Amino acid sequence: MPQKKFYVIWVGHQTGIVDNWAECQRRIKGYPAAKYKSYKTLDEAQKAFETPWSDIISTSNKKKNTKVSTRGTENPDYHPILRSLAVDAACSGNPGPMEYQGVFVDSGKQWFHGKFPLGTNNIGEFLAIVHGLAELKRKNLNIPIYTDSITALGWIKKKKCATKLERNSNTEPLFKLIERAENWLKQNSWSQSILKWDTKAWGEIPADFGRK
Repeated sequence: MPQKKFYVIWVGHQTGIVDNWAECQRRIKGYPAAKYKSYKTLDEAQKAFETPWSDIISTSNKKKNTKVSTRGTENPDYHPILRSLAVDAACSGNPGPMEYQGVFVDSGKQWFHGKFPLGTNNIGEFLAIVHGLAELKRKNLNIPIYTDSITALGWIKKKKCATKLERNSNTEPLFKLIERAENWLKQNSWSQSILKWDTKAWGEIPADFGRK
């Protein structure tokens, strides 16, 4: 008798954990760049589901070359998921005046924007992801979030903004918002995937402020 498997779907028509291939296939079939993987136990699947799919070595049951081409002409199927939210931050000086925003990838429409008199780019990237997660959960939208910040991805995973910015009277309002963001991460769960934007392959992230 074949061993039972549990399938984690990070990106698909419907995300989650299922215990049969037929249901997994229903959730991923026809979905561009679907991300999924099978596990032998439910415990392994549950732990994996809480991990961003970009941290998983292999997200497909099909064997393929793990070295992804960054030239679209060589690999035309390698492209971002259009039905998604992109977030980014910009800072004039580091620290300095900081802002972040969330933009829908398919339409380029701005969804939210935050602006602060003093901050850092990494803080902005972190807050943008949390803001995006909170908004997607509030609107019950199960679409992935793209960020181009490896630092922010690490902070989200740890649910802690590990900034070295000094906390003083000028930065106190920002730090209060950081604490709110950290508490939201600790008190909430989410099914939306947080993905790394491939700038080399796709160009600047749609939420980029264009200050480079």
